[in-house]
Amino acid sequence: MKKLLTVWLAAAALGFSVASPGVFAQETPMAPATEATETMPAATEAAPAAVEPAAEAPMAAEAAPAEEAAPAVEQTVDKGDITWMMIATILVIFMTIPGLALFYGGLVRAKNMLSVLMQVMSVFCLIVVLWAVYGYSLTFGGGDNPFVGNFSKLFLSGVTPDSLSATFTEGVMIPEFIFIAFQSTFAAITCALIVGAFAERIKFSAVLLFCAIWFTFSYIPIAHMVWDAAGFIFADGAIDFAGGTVVHINAAVAGLVGAYMIGKRVGYGKEAMTPHSLTLTMVGASMLWVGWFGFNAGSNLEANGGTTLAFINTLLATAAATLSWAAAEALLKGKASMLGAASGAVGGLVAITPACGTIGPMGALILGLMAGPICLWGVTGLKKMLGADDALDVFGVHGVGGILGALMVGVLSAPSLGGTMGDDFVIASQLAVQAKGVVITIVWSGIVAAIAFKLVDLIVGLRVSEDAEREGLDITSHGETAYSK
Repeated sequence: MKKLLTVWLAAAALGFSVASPGVFAQETPMAPATEATETMPAATEAAPAAVEPAAEAPMAAEAAPAEEAAPAVEQTVDKGDITWMMIATILVIFMTIPGLALFYGGLVRAKNMLSVLMQVMSVFCLIVVLWAVYGYSLTFGGGDNPFVGNFSKLFLSGVTPDSLSATFTEGVMIPEFIFIAFQSTFAAITCALIVGAFAERIKFSAVLLFCAIWFTFSYIPIAHMVWDAAGFIFADGAIDFAGGTVVHINAAVAGLVGAYMIGKRVGYGKEAMTPHSLTLTMVGASMLWVGWFGFNAGSNLEANGGTTLAFINTLLATAAATLSWAAAEALLKGKASMLGAASGAVGGLVAITPACGTIGPMGALILGLMAGPICLWGVTGLKKMLGADDALDVFGVHGVGGILGALMVGVLSAPSLGGTMGDDFVIASQLAVQAKGVVITIVWSGIVAAIAFKLVDLIVGLRVSEDAEREGLDITSHGETAYSK
């Protein structure tokens, strides 16, 4: 733990010393929900056209009669946007249960298959409920606090079928209920991702209690800081289209801390702990890929050209990462494995997440080709360096891939490289802003996770007994087995 804390403190000092305050208008295509009467969120690549006339408004008002002032933009709700956002929300549910559950389940030993399925499904349900009770309000409830929202929408107070949320096109709105539902799936899958790091040895009650605490004090503040108009990282101009920092780095750091604090599995490094069903892992990875189109393309909040850009980037980066991981594995080990291909696909999905709305298709290919071998190193070389039993390589794939994507968006979003940002985009400055957001997320999540795990250990205990672990969590924690003998 001392080494881990030293790394966090050094990273924080480095990040805050090199990262200057943001000088760019925020162009991240994820915005807080606002009611129809509230100010629209910061725009995406269409921002220059929308913002410049507003900046000139005082001069124009002096020169033109009052009656010639620009009329207010009429607010509209399109049934196509509503339909797309409902589909996108369903896709994210699909990528979690059954997608993530089967991907993780196939990677553990047969005696722990059901325990992983149960943990993923239960965590998903728990966070969806907590999101409606207080999570949405504390993330997108309004106010000007840079770190957290307020309680104005506690228990979804004041939200009705007629309440509207802003999108990224001025005047175009969607029902607030679908925005709430969509965002709840992001919070839920983030917490579900964490369980892979300490699979096969943690108490079921400890998983639920930890996720409730970590969601409250890490996910909510990070999501508010990155995606809310008043957020600290948002104000810097950091770009995170669909959750490179909020979801993947955030979850990966918490998982790594858990792997350290819970300890290694009994027999780790001495006994074979091979995946019991790579067939299910491949099925789960494929479901993740399908669902990820809702995750990334849905983050545009509308059905328009920007949505199609995120869609094709998600397709291309994932395919490229799958191939590059397999190629690197073949060069290093002599054979390309199915486990490697599935892991490469997930690595590509993670890396493209923060960048899918602001880079071009060729940039997506480049990012995917980078993600494969870099994430392969994350689950081999880096894992050995860290010395933690990250059972299902949560940090190696989601942490490394998330950091790669969060940084490379500061390069590949440049218009000279096919990105969609303005001509005033400066790679060096944006990289500093991106790095600052990454460091804040790592430090914040790590500290909250360490405190949360300690509290859980004191309250219910973290780990099952050695006998229970050897017998398997399916029987000892849930009284059932995945397969009949």
